[in-house]
Amino acid sequence: MSELCIDVRGLNKHFGEKHVVKDFSLQIGKGEIQGFLGPNGSGKTTSIRMMCGLITPDSGSGHCLGMDIFTQRELIKQRIGYMTQHFTLWENLTIRENLLFLARLHNIKQRQQRVETMLAELGLTSRQNQLAKFLSGGWKQRVALAACMLHQPALLFLDEPTAGVDPKARREFWQTLHRLSDEGISILVSTHYMDEAQRCHKVAYLSYGNLLASGTIESIIKAQNLTTMSIRGNGLTELENKLQRFSAIEQTVIFGNTLYVTARDKQGLAGILAQAVPSGHQVCKVETNLEDAFTYLMKSHDDKNNS
Repeated sequence: MSELCIDVRGLNKHFGEKHVVKDFSLQIGKGEIQGFLGPNGSGKTTSIRMMCGLITPDSGSGHCLGMDIFTQRELIKQRIGYMTQHFTLWENLTIRENLLFLARLHNIKQRQQRVETMLAELGLTSRQNQLAKFLSGGWKQRVALAACMLHQPALLFLDEPTAGVDPKARREFWQTLHRLSDEGISILVSTHYMDEAQRCHKVAYLSYGNLLASGTIESIIKAQNLTTMSIRGNGLTELENKLQRFSAIEQTVIFGNTLYVTARDKQGLAGILAQAVPSGHQVCKVETNLEDAFTYLMKSHDDKNNS
């Protein structure tokens, strides 16, 4: 995976007075699945559109599939697939008719054969004659992926492709993405789901235009140097409120009947818990997860900007 399909450095984009993306840099290797995370309005879609040549950055430099994102934008568009958040099908056409129409629009050669291939690869053959307006979110998602794969792109940009899709369909979709990755297709996928982020080879986290972290999940978690403890017992909400008053506590969260507490100072955390947690509660050290790391990164960035 040493060959880079995306290599952008120092990209900036303004819309009027608003600085939407700030000094954005990212490298993606051939066949990698790159997760792209961040809150709504953080600049993810703008960054994607700059990387794939749909909009021109104000400054910076970069290449997509070896082509310059400033001067070779039209050539880039021919080699990539871009699945938007709101893919629109022609509702009164069948799945097959939708794909044939799109293949015709893109002037794809041997389009009948290509459509047959995509129907088979994405498990759509049995439903090919079903009208698009009767499809569930998961099936529409498959058709959308088939549509952006028709011209055999080397790189896919998927902008929150699984939003509103049920867990089973999401899992099947990710199985397809890993198969495409194994075939050498590079994929950048934006998502809000932490379980999806953990399926990626690498992840990047954007917060209000700033790239806060990029790399493997393990390297990002390790870099934050956090310690997380779990607490089980009664009165967890009251205990959480109590612990949040300690400045050394970075974050707390309750999942089910377990309270998770995260801090940077391992010894300090142990002292606080020894003082604050009632006897009879179970306290155990657990692995810090990606959501803990991202929450800490975002909090630290906000504190820095507000100081």
